[in-house]
Amino acid sequence: MADARHLSILKELERKVLWLSTWTIHNANHLRPNEDGMKIGGHQASSASLSTILTALYFSVLRPEDRVAVKPHASPIYHAIQYLFGRQTREKLENFRGYKGAQSYPSRTKDIDDVDFSTGSVGLGVAQTLFASLVQDYVKAHGWAKDAPEGRMISLVGDAEMDEGNIFEALLEGWKHGIRNTWWIIDYNRQSLDAVIREGLWQRFEALFRNFGWDVVVLKHGSLMQAAFKEPGGEKLRDWIDSCPNQLYSALTYQGGAAWRKRLLDDLGDQGPVTRLIEKRSDEELAELMANLGGHDLPSLLDAFEKARQHDRPVCFLAYTIKGFGLPLAGHKDNHSGMLTPTQMEAWQKTQGVRPGHEWDKFEGVTIPQAEVERFLSAVPFIQKGTRRYTAPQVPVPDKLTFPANPAMSTQQGFGFILNELARSDNPLASRIVTTAPDVTVSTNLGAWVNRRGLYARESLVDTFKKERIPSTYNWEFSPSGQHIELGIAEMNLFIVLSALGLSHSLFGERILPIGTLYDPFIYRGADALNYACYQDARFMIVATPSGVTLAPEGGAHQSIGTPLVGMAQDGLASFEPAFVDELAVIMRWAFDYMQREGGEPDERTWLRDETGGSVYLRLSTRTLEQPQREMTPELADDIMAGAYWLRKPGPNAQVVVAYTGAVAPEAIEAVGLMAEDRRDIGLLAITSADRLNAGWTAAQRARERGLVHARSHVERLLGDVPPHCGLVTVIDGHPATLAWMGSVMGHRTRSLGVEHFGQTGTVKDLYRHFGIDAQGIIAAAEMIAPGRPIRHLKAV
Repeated sequence: MADARHLSILKELERKVLWLSTWTIHNANHLRPNEDGMKIGGHQASSASLSTILTALYFSVLRPEDRVAVKPHASPIYHAIQYLFGRQTREKLENFRGYKGAQSYPSRTKDIDDVDFSTGSVGLGVAQTLFASLVQDYVKAHGWAKDAPEGRMISLVGDAEMDEGNIFEALLEGWKHGIRNTWWIIDYNRQSLDAVIREGLWQRFEALFRNFGWDVVVLKHGSLMQAAFKEPGGEKLRDWIDSCPNQLYSALTYQGGAAWRKRLLDDLGDQGPVTRLIEKRSDEELAELMANLGGHDLPSLLDAFEKARQHDRPVCFLAYTIKGFGLPLAGHKDNHSGMLTPTQMEAWQKTQGVRPGHEWDKFEGVTIPQAEVERFLSAVPFIQKGTRRYTAPQVPVPDKLTFPANPAMSTQQGFGFILNELARSDNPLASRIVTTAPDVTVSTNLGAWVNRRGLYARESLVDTFKKERIPSTYNWEFSPSGQHIELGIAEMNLFIVLSALGLSHSLFGERILPIGTLYDPFIYRGADALNYACYQDARFMIVATPSGVTLAPEGGAHQSIGTPLVGMAQDGLASFEPAFVDELAVIMRWAFDYMQREGGEPDERTWLRDETGGSVYLRLSTRTLEQPQREMTPELADDIMAGAYWLRKPGPNAQVVVAYTGAVAPEAIEAVGLMAEDRRDIGLLAITSADRLNAGWTAAQRARERGLVHARSHVERLLGDVPPHCGLVTVIDGHPATLAWMGSVMGHRTRSLGVEHFGQTGTVKDLYRHFGIDAQGIIAAAEMIAPGRPIRHLKAV
């Protein structure tokens, strides 16, 4: 338990943090009203409800190894605390929500004050802490970071945020993996954006968490309340508080002491002791008593957090709070969008002892001597190790990834072969790879890797089939040394665990190279979490297979259309769709290096931002293709990585170029062969990454606009010698817009083929003919875009 002086300083800091955060928001609205007329009042009310909890955590409870995901709307409180630590600047606070100012929601990549986890879409930061705990256990189980203490992974959660389904998906996965060292603190202010929380919800939360093996600590009554309950009549008051409807409690809080007195006396008066308990307090004292919920009481919070530090079990703290606590709009149901008026702000400023013109002074209004507060801040445990962003050495990547040279195979098979060869080796790279899949390990060709490297669990578990000597293709045992994390069928969990694994180098100082596999159509199921992972700059590889309509017999539900556009549009994610396994080997080798890059000089050959690194998306197929027998030269490898290469270079009088990507390679090759007699100098362009081709082209245009007139992208060089009159036919087993932009590079007439509608069941041949992406469809498009004599091999449909 903290001593009296410690508590006094914490209370002063809490008051100061509340002032700074409220002033930050008021200043932002006053000086720079939003163009759309919206105010940011939600930050004022939501921040205030967490001011005490965040004060207790950052100024007393947290240690350097702890990591926190701050509730999105509490960012002004967080930034104010970091400002007092000297980790945030006044300029950034004054520019809150402005261009390059402090972020509305804490951001790892855009804020300067050492944010642990970006919050992003509600609920995602919550689940992120659970999976970060899993990653911390994985790191420790593999003998890494031996000298680093285990930290708590903590999330500040809004009670309305608990409506998010991904939180419950994560809870289930956490139970499976025996999650530890995780604290979720629910800000139970009983107000959402649009409503007041339903009665009795806290009981559902408590039962839910206990069922999943969590400790539950309910922080409802603060120390003032607990003292009052010990007075004569106190039990009557406790019963009234515990049975009071949420809406009524919020309304009375907003109305203040006189309203509390009237209601309490109406309901409890003439009962002797309880009447005296109420009457002995002034209106101000009564309002303070009734607002003294557990989430606003420093002694209660510090005691609860200290007890939870004595063990490693996951803990849910259900902290009752008041939205807008300490402000004139506290408790009002409209306070999410409410703002203090200038008159209210001026009056409140006087009560805080802040002189006009001194609003940003760190210790203005603090009643304890400044030197004492500064000594206290310098000794806060949380900041004792300085920056908490770690770095990790890069894992060396071999010059070449090998695989069995089968004459025919799919890229999905090739992926499995490449990983299996790595699993068999003692290469340092293999020891740092961890794979994961949402119950599709076998069907995405991870089986051989898992056979050799095992499944991860904190405690060993034998394979019963193996123990009973029952023959099985897969000999899978769980152990702390395993390198595959098996997940249930929840793509949200897949992408959030990839995010946590992909930040291990920064969170825990140990490099992990995660690979996640899933069916390509189901990227959409986890798209929000994928975007969140990339926003945090997590590093991972997504292997999505099967893709397109190649899984034809399964019908439209298992066929993907728009995922290539997701790969192109998603920031922080380089996407590829190779047709052949030798291309895939080059791409994966590059990807393991790319996932580890941090800064550097731009590559003027491609004008891509490869120096910054990022994550990688491989769109693979189960379609077996004949493999080319060729030497992988450095020049060819460079072109593959830049996004495209000539499989058949067009001649000087070319009339048609066919550009394809992925599994439609055989159709494109066949079409070019059939057209060769009737169209001159036909070219065949193999596109391995529409994403990188497009990004390089866009970057080169920007460079020229800045005066670098020599800038020329890879796609511009490829198409630069193609005659202007040449027609361009693009084809993909995916949305045709993926390649439709290519006609704009050099002004060639373009016809883009692809899939725009849900597929049927049938064979690949059936569906390719149905969508017009078979050889005949390509020839028909070429004849229309490059007129000439009839192409004799074009069949009448």
